[in-house]
Amino acid sequence: MQDWTAQTARARAWFESLRDRICAEFENIEAEAGSAAKFDYASWHREEDGNSDPGGGTRGLMKGRVFEKVGVNVSTVYGTFAPEFAQTIHGAGADNPGFTATGISLVAHMANPHVPAVHMNTRFLTTSKAWFGGGGDLNPPIPYDTDTAEFHATFKAACDAHGADYYDRFKKWADDYFFIPHRGVHRGVGGIFYDHLDCGDEAAFEANFAFTRDVGEAFLDVFPKLVRRRLDTAFTPQDKARQLEWRGRYAEFNLVYDRGTLFGLKTGGNVDAILMSLPPVAEWA
Repeated sequence: MQDWTAQTARARAWFESLRDRICAEFENIEAEAGSAAKFDYASWHREEDGNSDPGGGTRGLMKGRVFEKVGVNVSTVYGTFAPEFAQTIHGAGADNPGFTATGISLVAHMANPHVPAVHMNTRFLTTSKAWFGGGGDLNPPIPYDTDTAEFHATFKAACDAHGADYYDRFKKWADDYFFIPHRGVHRGVGGIFYDHLDCGDEAAFEANFAFTRDVGEAFLDVFPKLVRRRLDTAFTPQDKARQLEWRGRYAEFNLVYDRGTLFGLKTGGNVDAILMSLPPVAEWA
C-alpha cells in the first residue's frame, strides 16, 4: 500500500493557507461594515484508544455584524474506523479500517436575509485508496438569479479547466445530494459536489489536487462579491421570518442527511466543530 504521508501534509498545508485567506477576507468585510469582529480560534485534539497520534484540528468561529455566525475549520486526523462504519467508506472495510483525513470545512450564516448563506469544503482522505472530495453550494433564504448565475459560472470555470464534463457531473451531484427528501425541496440553489476523485498514482494526485485548489480559489473569488453586493439591502420582518424558516430546513438536512456530519461524529471529531454548521437561530412553523 502506498504511503500518502507527504501528500497528506501538502493537502493540509493548502487547506490551512486557504483558511487563513478566507478568514482574513471575511474579517475585512466586517471591518468595512464598521465591525471589529474577528475569528476566535480553538485547537482540539482527537482521542482514540491505542492511538498515540490521532490528530485534531482548529475551529475558527466569528460572530459579527455581517456574518451572524461563520465557522471555518481545518482538521487532520488519523485512526481506525469502527468495523460497521468502515464498510460504508470508500476503500475501507473490516480487514482495512485505517484512515487519514485532512480538510477544510466552512459554513456561513448571514445577518441580513438578502445575503446568501454558504457551505464549502474540500478534503483528502486515504484508506486502501486515496481520493479528494468537496465542493460548495449557495443557500440563500431569498434567492437572486444574478447571484445564483455568478456563483455557478465561477465554479463552472474552475471545473472546465480540468474536465469537459466536470461541471455537469458535479452540479448534478450537488442537486441530488443537497436535497431534503422528507420536505421535497433542495437545501439551496446548488453548486458543485464531488467525491472519490481517486489518486491511483502521483499524476492522478497532482491533477485532483490542482482541481481541488481551484475549487477553493473559486469560492474565495465569488462569495465575498455576493456578500458585499447584498449586505446593505433593507429587509423586513417578513424577510427575517423567511430566513429563520429556511434555516430550519438547513438544520434538518445537516442533522439527518449530511455525510460530513456523520463522518465527524463517527470518527471521534470535535462535536462543537462538527455542529458549527447549524444556524445560530432558526424557527419551525
